Amino acid sequence: PLDPTYPTERLGYLLTDSAPVALLAQSACLDVLPVHSVPVLTLGADNDSADLADESLDRNPEPAAPGLSRDHLAYVIYTSGSTGLPKGVLVEHGNVARLFDATAGQFNFGPEDVWTLFHSFAFDFSVWEIWGALCYGGKLVIVPSEVARSPDDFYALVCEQQVTVLNQTPSAFRQFIQARERSPQEHALREVVFGGEALDFRSLQPWTARTPLSRTRLVNMYGI
Repeated sequence: PLDPTYPTERLGYLLTDSAPVALLAQSACLDVLPVHSVPVLTLGADNDSADLADESLDRNPEPAAPGLSRDHLAYVIYTSGSTGLPKGVLVEHGNVARLFDATAGQFNFGPEDVWTLFHSFAFDFSVWEIWGALCYGGKLVIVPSEVARSPDDFYALVCEQQVTVLNQTPSAFRQFIQARERSPQEHALREVVFGGEALDFRSLQPWTARTPLSRTRLVNMYGI
């Protein structure tokens, strides 16, 4: 996945290093792409939208139809590159399936759950957010970038959309706690999952003082 907010140099490196056979891009993002030779399917262009609509299905295809196995590559996700060039991590379909198979007994996710896609889809935490919602038949709310940058607006969205499963880094959740203190709205969260960085449990005290763990469970998945 390529995040269009990334610097052009990084996008160019990721395209060169991963060597994809095709690139799916929204028409609004084409201007940020570096010069490259990868064939592009522009999502959002009138002709492509019509073509995709004509080919859309009214039901899920048979699992065997695409000819994929758990050993096929699902995606390549890159490190930050803070200690040098970004390094690509090859993730197979089986890796993603194993993540949810291994954690199924710890959670009770279902089609009634509402999740948020808060993080960039180029950040590995987004894999849990996207597929956690879709694999269990739940609803996935894609958070606009400007809302994600405003703790108050994000808390309001969580309340209005009746989000039940929230995934946050500890630093982002500290701002979420402060936004809650300022808001008259009440959330519907039943699971808050932490990842991306180490969790200082003391930072959760303002939250647990108002919300008992019997109502909203707090789960530290950092390092998993």
